[in-house]
Amino acid sequence: MKKNTDTYMDSVHRYGRIWGIAVAIVLFLFPIAISLIFDTSPDVEILIKGILATAPMYWAVGIVEIFTYVPMLGAGGTYLSFVTGNISNLKLPCAVDAMERAGVKASSEEGEVISTISIAVSSIVTTVIIIIGVICIVPLTPVLESPVLEPAFSMILPALFGGLAVVFISKNAKLSIAPIVLMLALFIFVPALNASTVGIMVPVGVLFTVAVARILYKKGIL
Repeated sequence: MKKNTDTYMDSVHRYGRIWGIAVAIVLFLFPIAISLIFDTSPDVEILIKGILATAPMYWAVGIVEIFTYVPMLGAGGTYLSFVTGNISNLKLPCAVDAMERAGVKASSEEGEVISTISIAVSSIVTTVIIIIGVICIVPLTPVLESPVLEPAFSMILPALFGGLAVVFISKNAKLSIAPIVLMLALFIFVPALNASTVGIMVPVGVLFTVAVARILYKKGIL
């Protein structure tokens, strides 16, 4: 059994690195291709200033996300979700719910497989829905822009996370109080935080929750 597990994990890391590097190359090739096609290039000084202003934040978030998502998604799920994107609002809830229903942990062999499969399926479903949406967007635009449906579309993500929150908060009521209070305080009293910063705040909330959980565990509350 150990030999098979090692072989599987070796293949996960091997293909994970290959696809991760491939995606990084494609991301860099796109702006290069645009520059070549339109025979133009960005101002180097402005580009460097923009990178220096934004890169440190994303480097920090990227490092934190590695330590945050790997224990929750497993190795295969992490590689796949980092390549396909939409981790916090799609891949993570899908994988966590799948493992919860199967009664397994991400650190187990079963959890590794289920997490990877659930993220793969969610990626395929998302791609199919996007294709259908692109094909149908023109004829459906009048319906989607209807004032009657507009409030519903603005509530999709809150409804999704609300449904997931009820399940997990009910199972970890004591542990959920601290992160809920922290996030409410931050988003209420720090105006700079908005919907675009959710991806950054997820790792922050996870690290804070882990720290609080350790304190509560040592005090015998959990």
